[in-house]
Amino acid sequence: MNSTTVPVEVTDPINAQILAVSEDKVPGFQSNPLREIARQSGVELPVVTERIQAMLRAGTIRRVRQTLLATNLAQGALVAWEVPQAKLDAAFDYMFQQDPFSGHVVTRSTDAATPGSQYKLWTTLKVPQGYSMPRHAEFLLGKVGGVHFRLMPAKKLFALGVGHVRRKGMEPGARADVPGEPTEVAIVTLNDLEWRILSALKREFEPEELSENLWAARAAEAQVPLATFLEVAADFDRRKIIGRFSTFLEHVKPSATGERVTRFNALFHWAVPAGREIEAGVEVARHYIMTHAYWREGGPEFRNVNVMGVAHGTDKTLVLAHKAAIDQHLAEAGMPVSYTNVFWGGRSEIKPSEISPLAYREWCVQQGLDPEKMRLAAGEKGIAG
Repeated sequence: MNSTTVPVEVTDPINAQILAVSEDKVPGFQSNPLREIARQSGVELPVVTERIQAMLRAGTIRRVRQTLLATNLAQGALVAWEVPQAKLDAAFDYMFQQDPFSGHVVTRSTDAATPGSQYKLWTTLKVPQGYSMPRHAEFLLGKVGGVHFRLMPAKKLFALGVGHVRRKGMEPGARADVPGEPTEVAIVTLNDLEWRILSALKREFEPEELSENLWAARAAEAQVPLATFLEVAADFDRRKIIGRFSTFLEHVKPSATGERVTRFNALFHWAVPAGREIEAGVEVARHYIMTHAYWREGGPEFRNVNVMGVAHGTDKTLVLAHKAAIDQHLAEAGMPVSYTNVFWGGRSEIKPSEISPLAYREWCVQQGLDPEKMRLAAGEKGIAG
């Protein structure tokens, strides 16, 4: 089939069948991820390859890559930034375009003035091992002319997966029969060879790279035999630093065909009693609508919320209905919630955060910074999450 005639819309039945798997149902490291997508979706491998290539070229899929559990590879946090309104757009652009260590960059607002509503810029931030996240954040704050920031590292992860296509039409309250599983956040140390392999492993795929033997070229890039590459990657999986092989959709902005996979991006906040964060988090994670759920401390700026999660949808009323169903479920489970809120996403850009210590040192030099002065200070603990 000529590439110009291959359907690239997410609503195409075969594409939807593929995407329902390829977004977030290919866990860990797979030696042949496209074959695994074909197996789970019931679509033949040549068709899977052709459709993913075509959707990537068309911009329906914005990237294809092996994801990592970066929380276990680098210090990380969700960061809320208080930036004057007049500087907000420029601050957004700087975080997205100029800081390799900022990943998700989102403007957020609330439906009314609430605790924390002055924090309108939100990012995820990863700082490689050995370097100071507060120092990096202070540098960024000065660059964008911000007023204040709040670092919120994840203490536990409860849900992590996207799957916008398979979540379409999901009924509010749809949830698993068992609680979610809390995931520990613990930094894993790698040697130079492992970083080299990891760097090749995580790089985005170009359409022409997508083939049944897609890791051979990455092994050559890492300057190791394919067998070594596969063996080390499988070990990464066992050490819980591999996420999933994933096709990421352009889910906020319209695709090249004018489609929107989702329109509303909601960050839910709940404040539950101290000591019951895990109990609450695993109940929130039951709900299939949640793409992310975690224990993060919002502090007094956000009325001491400690369980957060993200949900997406094309209809705001429906997203709020999902939130109401989760609230009801928490109440039925006997979980007191002293405060809750919703921060709605506006402008949004997403890129993988750089996590290599070598890349961080190079960035410091480019910025005119002494890498040694960006390291953890004596007595300062690294922030995982």
